[in-house]
Amino acid sequence: MLARALSFGLHGIEAYPVEIEVDVSRGLPAVNMVGLPDSAVKESRERVKSAIKNSGFNWPAERITLSLAPSGIRKEGACFDLGIALGILAATGQINSSGLSGYFILGELALDGTLRPIRGALPIAMAAANSASNRVILPEQNAKEAAIVSGVSVFALKTLRESVEFLNNPGMLKPFRLDLLSLSENKNLHRVDFSEVKGQFLAKRALEVAIAGGHNILMIGPPGSGKTMLAKRIPTIMPDLTLEEMLEVSKIHSVVGALVNKNGIISTRPFRSLHHTISSAAMVGGGSIPIPGEISLAHQGVLFLDELPEFRRDCLEALRQPLEDGSIRVARIFKSVTFPAAFVLVAAMNPCPCGYFTDPHKACRCNTTKIASYRAKISGPLLDRIDIHIEVPAAKYQELSSNLPAESSAQIQERVNKARDIQRARFKDEGIGCNAQMSHKQVRKFCALGKEENELLKLAMAELNFSARAYDKILKISRTLADLAGNADIQTEHLSEAVQYRSLDRDY
Repeated sequence: MLARALSFGLHGIEAYPVEIEVDVSRGLPAVNMVGLPDSAVKESRERVKSAIKNSGFNWPAERITLSLAPSGIRKEGACFDLGIALGILAATGQINSSGLSGYFILGELALDGTLRPIRGALPIAMAAANSASNRVILPEQNAKEAAIVSGVSVFALKTLRESVEFLNNPGMLKPFRLDLLSLSENKNLHRVDFSEVKGQFLAKRALEVAIAGGHNILMIGPPGSGKTMLAKRIPTIMPDLTLEEMLEVSKIHSVVGALVNKNGIISTRPFRSLHHTISSAAMVGGGSIPIPGEISLAHQGVLFLDELPEFRRDCLEALRQPLEDGSIRVARIFKSVTFPAAFVLVAAMNPCPCGYFTDPHKACRCNTTKIASYRAKISGPLLDRIDIHIEVPAAKYQELSSNLPAESSAQIQERVNKARDIQRARFKDEGIGCNAQMSHKQVRKFCALGKEENELLKLAMAELNFSARAYDKILKISRTLADLAGNADIQTEHLSEAVQYRSLDRDY
């Protein structure tokens, strides 16, 4: 007897429909699976067999043929277990095969028939919403993330037996509902705040400028100067995610299984802090069938690289494409996929190997050759994509012991939001969202200078020996400073401040 069940597979961060065909016929007991299954899918034979027996159903002592269509796409993961099990039960007459029609069925089976969560429930729900049938059966741990999508009926189940009972009596269970208004309850509940940072006024101002304009930033300073502490507080001043951005970010995290048993959606901007021993595959995304890496998990948020020169060269060079395009293309034998990767790069490094080259109180133990070699680990093309370079000196005792109130993250975020609103209005017909994304042509259009400002920039370029690549960077930063000040035109004070943020250019 033949039975069919519908399911979904994942291609990158997108879902595609899969039809599971089950044929049970006379012959020696065996299970044959076709349709380019990977190891996890092939192993489902043993999981499904044990789950069916331990749930009180009969395993057929006949020949079973399983087909996963489309057969030309490689299938991966254990999400087909439940569909295969219900297909076998339908093909052997233990449940009504007509009950399977109209449902997309997903879930991994434990040996006792319990349903385990799957990866990618959110993109699967999005795909189901655009299909002829909008009803999805999946494990209860995935219910929240799937129910985020409007127009989808999500039925959250716990076991194989419960799934069979539901198909026999669909009225026993109502679709899972999620209050979308509750999604914002935990929004921006950060445990850290910029008011806790003593001193470092220049660094805090530079970070405000970086976030207001979407600029990448590099902090250079001795150990213990507060670079990491400052970086961890950046999400507290970033603009709030829109619902569209929440879904976009959550979709990526869903594919790697990071939303299971959570609120079902990412409501705050991601902050990914990487260790310098990370591999290129972990950063970019890897596997024979690629899944998103750290740079994609940082999408719409912050990617923080501490001790920047200590990272492997291939990892650093892999950042060049996403910093330029806002996405990363990962090519493998079976598939090539493109993942979104629009993030603000925040990097930190010491001025030399020992860390005290610029410290006025501790002597540096490095010679000129060591310092040059250390800084040369960061290539020119990568440094070219970092707009702001600032020095973060060690905090003074007077600043650390001061009880004067510092500016809070909420106050800084208010200014950032106003600047971003100005940029959204400016670029509404340009296809970009912030000043850092401006092309050379757009810089000429939106960063026009007056006579006095032109003379100042000309003097800075000549006297400070800035490279040509610094020219556009200074104009973009100046545009952001003008937006923060609420000025329509770039003025001399904006240019003067922007020049300070390029004082550590490649020629330093």
